[in-house]
Amino acid sequence: MHTQKHTLSAPSLEELVETLQAPLAANYEHTTVSVVPCPDLRKAPFHLATEGLSGDEKIADVGGQPNLFPRPRLDCIYSMPDIAKAMEMSSARGSLIGAGAGPFHVVGQNCELAPNLSWQDGFENLDNQTRIVRIRRDTGAVSLQKSTCPDCALMVNLYGSLGEPGPVIKITARKRKGPEKSFTGCIRKGLLAAYSESRTVSLGGAFLVKAGKARFHVMPDFPSEEELPFKDRNQLENWLTYHDYEAPIVCLSVLHSADPDNAMGLRIEHTHCFSPLGDNAGGHYHYDVEGAEEIEYEAYFNTAKAIYRVDMPVVASD
Repeated sequence: MHTQKHTLSAPSLEELVETLQAPLAANYEHTTVSVVPCPDLRKAPFHLATEGLSGDEKIADVGGQPNLFPRPRLDCIYSMPDIAKAMEMSSARGSLIGAGAGPFHVVGQNCELAPNLSWQDGFENLDNQTRIVRIRRDTGAVSLQKSTCPDCALMVNLYGSLGEPGPVIKITARKRKGPEKSFTGCIRKGLLAAYSESRTVSLGGAFLVKAGKARFHVMPDFPSEEELPFKDRNQLENWLTYHDYEAPIVCLSVLHSADPDNAMGLRIEHTHCFSPLGDNAGGHYHYDVEGAEEIEYEAYFNTAKAIYRVDMPVVASD
């Protein structure tokens, strides 16, 4: 896999607290932003594969949406341990969380993926808590299950670290009053306003939809050959299935304030989710549902010190 590395100059967590307070307070009735010791994220309600988000923090953007549109590239299959090696992560221990497309070649159909795994004493010694979300062919219902392999496909955005405890940014937000319906969108736009496109600030972590309701999409199975290629983005959007889920929902997120020099083809924000309570809720986070005055979020994020752009798709020019 061809890999491009970009080293980041991350601001301190204390600086980010000051940076994010105003945009969050403008969008939510009640907010807090602080630096805290990371709680044990292995415990409920987060159920991550490692305790924290610290140690050798980095982000990978692998493949990308051009591998889906205008036609799925079924040869784009990735192993997350191999991605960890491309990210120069230690084989002694580490973790990956994030958002991507699932291993259709194993599941038997196209699906969403919420990566959530760790390893110790070798990449082969995995604790794989990754969730797969699919649309059942027989009923059209959303189905959530644990992954049986560490593979993904088409595209994936990953936050990697040693999974150690350490300081993180804690954000709470309740009762949206502003126009930005996406919690991650509010954070990202606040970073962009503060740092412009001249400095990239990248975050990874987990947040909980603690109360209220939010909207998600789940990709169905790939269209038939007769229905391909996707003619435009509207057709692609209409192909997705949309679902509103009640809290609690665990969300694994990667976001960037900007693409460095607009040269890496980054997906600027990507968040995938799963229910900690059942097997019928998960997918790609969009935003809280309009009119959900009781929306409440609780988030833990850390900064990345490097971005790895892996297997960047070659997009034909018009």
